[in-house]
Amino acid sequence: MPKGRTANSPIAVLLIEGSPQIETDMAQSLADTNEAYELQVVHSLNDALTAVRKKQPTVVIFNIATIAGDTSDLVKQMRNATSAFIYIVTESSDTDTILQGLEAGADDYHEHPVNCQHLVARMHALLRRANGAFHLENALHFGHLEIRPDEGRVYRDGKEISLTRTEFRLLCELAHDPNGVFSREVLLDKVWGHGYFGDGRLVDVHIRRLRMNIEVDPAEPTHVVTVRGLGYRLQS
Repeated sequence: MPKGRTANSPIAVLLIEGSPQIETDMAQSLADTNEAYELQVVHSLNDALTAVRKKQPTVVIFNIATIAGDTSDLVKQMRNATSAFIYIVTESSDTDTILQGLEAGADDYHEHPVNCQHLVARMHALLRRANGAFHLENALHFGHLEIRPDEGRVYRDGKEISLTRTEFRLLCELAHDPNGVFSREVLLDKVWGHGYFGDGRLVDVHIRRLRMNIEVDPAEPTHVVTVRGLGYRLQS
């Protein structure tokens, strides 16, 4: 269960948006679901940072076009302030902007024109996957790496390392079948859960981020390895 949320409390969603129409559509799309959501809307990065410090949301939806600045820097500031799932909304399918946001710590992205129902469905799928049981032992060891799925913690040489929720989920899915090969499509379905087949960027970027955190030498990974033409595996 996300930090700061009890079983009966609503899922807190922070929307950084400059369009009144999108604000209205998002509120309606959240209301149309079977989940209880609490939506807060802000219009500046400073207000967003203040909001996440006061009440850690479960999800942050960040329209990059609302705030002037470098995409990577904007997302890094938000990621440093919160462990929430971060969605970036981009004005176009510009690959560089999308990759900058994902590399900086965003969990997923959505392109304009914004379809709030689609975005909420994807968000709900990601939350459902994140809260699902892993059915793994309390501690798994891969050389210098220790994974504690039930605690949501990962240690390298006895020192806890920080992962985003999506990175942690990705690592646990790989650990579910040590030495088994997972295709990008399978990982998309297991981690993001929205059946967004064909967009291997989400998987590849999060694999790179995961390696930066857990590998001694990310350029020469010994745990999360690439199986050419097939996908990825976690090896002991």
